[in-house]
Amino acid sequence: MSVKLRCAVALALAALVLRPASVAAAEPIPFKIGISEAVNTVLAIWMAEEAGFYAEAGLRPEIINMSGGSRGAAALAAGEINAMHVGLSSVIRMNRSGGDLRVVASLANVIRFTFFSAPNVRTAADLKGGIVGISSFGSETDSTVTLALQRLGLTRNDVTIKEYGGGSRRIAALKAGEIKATAVNEPVTSLAREQGLHVLFDLVPERIPWLFTAIVIRQRTIAEQRDMLTRFIKATAEGNLVALTDATRAKAVLAKRANISNPKILDISYEDFRQLSPPLIEPTDDAARTILAQFPEVSQNVGDYLDRSILDGLKRDGVLAALQQKYRR
Repeated sequence: MSVKLRCAVALALAALVLRPASVAAAEPIPFKIGISEAVNTVLAIWMAEEAGFYAEAGLRPEIINMSGGSRGAAALAAGEINAMHVGLSSVIRMNRSGGDLRVVASLANVIRFTFFSAPNVRTAADLKGGIVGISSFGSETDSTVTLALQRLGLTRNDVTIKEYGGGSRRIAALKAGEIKATAVNEPVTSLAREQGLHVLFDLVPERIPWLFTAIVIRQRTIAEQRDMLTRFIKATAEGNLVALTDATRAKAVLAKRANISNPKILDISYEDFRQLSPPLIEPTDDAARTILAQFPEVSQNVGDYLDRSILDGLKRDGVLAALQQKYRR
């Protein structure tokens, strides 16, 4: 065999060997994102998927409804999912038990709950001794109940706290007389109002600082897979900006993903998102400190729960500024 022929054969064999590796490297990385339930604070994530931003980042997203923030946080801590849409309360509770979760971005820095009660519950005395429904123990519904009871001059010892899953399930339990009160956010809030349920009190207008919904990652993953997470956060930030600046497109996605058919409820739910979502998905210290104050037994150092390094990197590289310019936000 001539030298030229041997070289040609060698190159052909090399191409056959290298081709599968190249294809494999180009294949999207599976990325599982847990959500607490199908509510409007998920819109940035839904939009990023619908617009193809995750695909452009080389990710193949799978959005999984965990039916409760604390359940999702536990799944994240166990490595069953890559990221979780959940509030800081669940992070605190998981880390207190040995977890290593960190908030890397925020989708809501204020409380988004409205408390509804049964028709015969109008005062604290009416609620005392009754059942208050939450999504799951350790979730934002759970920790916010503590704050709500304080407003009424009650403590958790004055009621029975019971897990009931998602907001729609809790509203159904309220209507059936199984529970006396529960807290929900949009679009379930508007659905409950449409059904004539009684508002015990509404925390939304107060805009109480609260790391209500965040994107949470395991700390070890931040160190080991920073490039993948950076691409995920960038795509989510862009999804958030599209949702904030393109109402028509955002409402179409919200209606589809949250199963909203009533135009009035869709408008209210989107407006709630538009007014209260942080444009660049940045968590605030005040939002974290308010929740930490509910857990005086744990470290009150915000840095023990928030890791801003990915967002800081996107800022330093001009990525977030470029996105703002692109969407004129």
